[in-house]
Amino acid sequence: MSKSFKRLAFFEAMKRLNRKDIRRIVVLTGARRVGKTTIQYQMIEELLKSGIPPQKIIYISMDHPMLKLSGFSDILECYHENIYAEQDAYFFLDEVQYAQDWDKWLKTIYDMQPDTKVVATGSASPVLIKGTQESGTGRWSVIQVPTMSFFEYCELLNLDLPVLPEKLKITTLAHKTQQQLTHIMIQLSKVQNHFNRYLHVGGFPELALADNDIMAQQIMREDLVDKVLKRDLPSLYKIRNATELERIFLYLCNVSSQIVSIEAIAKELSGVSRPTVENYIRYLESANLIYQSWPISMAGKKILKARPKIYIADAAIRNAVLMDDSLITDPVELGKAVETAVYKHVAAFYYQQATSVGYYRGGRKNKEIDIVVDYPNSKKILVEVKYREGASISDGDAISILSQEASASIIVTKNANDFGVHKTNTGNEIIHIPAFAFLYLLGHAEKCGIRGLDNSLQRFL
Repeated sequence: MSKSFKRLAFFEAMKRLNRKDIRRIVVLTGARRVGKTTIQYQMIEELLKSGIPPQKIIYISMDHPMLKLSGFSDILECYHENIYAEQDAYFFLDEVQYAQDWDKWLKTIYDMQPDTKVVATGSASPVLIKGTQESGTGRWSVIQVPTMSFFEYCELLNLDLPVLPEKLKITTLAHKTQQQLTHIMIQLSKVQNHFNRYLHVGGFPELALADNDIMAQQIMREDLVDKVLKRDLPSLYKIRNATELERIFLYLCNVSSQIVSIEAIAKELSGVSRPTVENYIRYLESANLIYQSWPISMAGKKILKARPKIYIADAAIRNAVLMDDSLITDPVELGKAVETAVYKHVAAFYYQQATSVGYYRGGRKNKEIDIVVDYPNSKKILVEVKYREGASISDGDAISILSQEASASIIVTKNANDFGVHKTNTGNEIIHIPAFAFLYLLGHAEKCGIRGLDNSLQRFL
């Protein structure tokens, strides 16, 4: 029997698999240990419960050493000759990128077996996306499976969860009475004490359930990072020097949430060329180990030369790799971890929508806004992370100046009592909300959208 806890991606995958009007191959992509294989097991269990005969369902791990020696056609031929001869089967293909010519075979299955349904997983997003562009246009949909949100983490641990209105959005807080705000915060405070551990062990289901956090980080470091850096990426991209890849990743862990310069990285890591740095950053992004956040213009103001901010895909990966016990207790490092978590949540929430999630830095004094959600033909959403004691916002800060150009402006704070709506001297409203509450409410809104309470993923604002 599969695990009872279901990632939000499970519901999205089942929705697409069961669609009658539009047929698509479902491709789940995400880092190792985020639960892609478990989602496949749960989907199989759901099909069996609905009455699908077991012989019509086949699960194949393309990462298995013996299957790597076999051709895709040999595996499918063996299945159809010995188990199920008809063409209306359900194929569950795990780590499909390891199969030679996988994209061409999925195209063949789609075109030649119209009654066959396929769910595939992969840990290398661009490899999969390239396949969709070359062979899968109009044939399959890619669903990203990020590490667990703070909301999912709390659900997984079966905590005493806040009781909240189903359609509660962060912007609606501006229209609540003080009594209503107090009630919401009392409910959200149920999960406050679990936030630091979430930052420490991260959004990996198996590791979140571990009894020993130190062992969980060791497993993350050895199994997640080492396998990806020393095996998966060198194998997929024919990398000869995995040491250079590891050095670049360690550098990026140190500068997570900061704007990076390719030239500076190449100079700092003497002996590594600029093209190598650019390629390896792209490979790390492909393995879902990092995010790149690019600058977005605001109100016609000039932005700096396009340099990305780098975020590690989960704050706990950074903690595990750097092996620094002070990361959670040091205020500066803690602020980086929280900003990393906030960016991950916002980027993961919006990945299916026609939106860009980046940052702003510009104007005469190069003022910065940590996260900007850029809706086409609509006002932007501004998010500034101020995770420290006494984090005041002045009228001269970028988020205050530009809030009149935004549909919503949010300050993510540290303390639970820093919660509510503040007005600038120009009359613009800025919502202050503690980090644990922001992340939890974002996950809550995502759950409401995916599980069908709305027709599509709703804006959390």
